[in-house]
Amino acid sequence: MLCIAICDDISQELEGLVSFTNQYLTANGLDAVVKKFSHPDALLKAIEKEHFHLYILDIVMPLVNGLELGKEIRRLDHVAQIIYVTTEPQFALQAYAASPINYLVKPIEKQQLFDTLSMATAKVDLDEERTFKVKTADSLRVIKLSDIACCEYHNHAVTFYLTNGEEVCSRTIRENFSQYSAPIFKDRRFLRCHASFVVNMRWVERFSKDSFTLCGGKIVPIAAKQYPAVRDTFMDYLMTKGGLR
Repeated sequence: MLCIAICDDISQELEGLVSFTNQYLTANGLDAVVKKFSHPDALLKAIEKEHFHLYILDIVMPLVNGLELGKEIRRLDHVAQIIYVTTEPQFALQAYAASPINYLVKPIEKQQLFDTLSMATAKVDLDEERTFKVKTADSLRVIKLSDIACCEYHNHAVTFYLTNGEEVCSRTIRENFSQYSAPIFKDRRFLRCHASFVVNMRWVERFSKDSFTLCGGKIVPIAAKQYPAVRDTFMDYLMTKGGLR
């Protein structure tokens, strides 16, 4: 399901954007959730726990303007689509630091927004709807692959580190780590970077010769012998997704 966040501090403008967006979704038969935010702080708080595929952001807002908001979103998510809407065209050049798909000047024309939404939704990767079943000591967890930042094999069990900070530990597994984790690699964002680690490249903030640093600060090691292959795979991913920011 497509998840869209719209942020504008002017109520009338916000409702207008929500209305146009819902009209677009209905006209194109898209299954989506649209959440509206009247203050950038509320959106920043929401993205700590929620994932959005698409953001529609005003630029001139109190305290945290849309430019700063877009940069923070891009720091946390390298592939989400961002659309800027504003009454101030002079911010266009600065806005591209967040790699928006478009920059629209108010008043927004419905067809203009529809065309931009078509470009944005065409780029959205809905692989995150895939799930992975984890048998824990006392239950069965179904985890969305997009919520997994990385996983670690240790003492015949696998710990899943989720993007919300939660850790889910499997019960003892009988197969080896490669066999157990094989279904995860149906999502091309996952990379085996070490005998005991798999990382979701979407959540990588920094890359060095011996490790990945994920959003949130977790360090994931890279095996020395695997470095050339890991580097090439990660660089290919960045080229496909438009680069790491």
